[in-house]
Amino acid sequence: MKADEIRNKTTEELQKELVSLKEELFKLRFQHATNQLDNPQQIASVKRDIARVKTVIREQELKAAK
Repeated sequence: MKADEIRNKTTEELQKELVSLKEELFKLRFQHATNQLDNPQQIASVKRDIARVKTVIREQELKAAK
């Protein structure tokens, strides 16, 4: 997921995206714990996506506060 794609979304859409990413991270961690995860790099990728979404949400909050 690119930062440009994220910035084009509304805050509501970003909140939904954040929830879905957190659910996906939970599922990946569960698969990793049970040795069913094929690519452990997926966990890091989802964590980065979560960070990107949170960053854009914060940027929008700060922009709205001005």
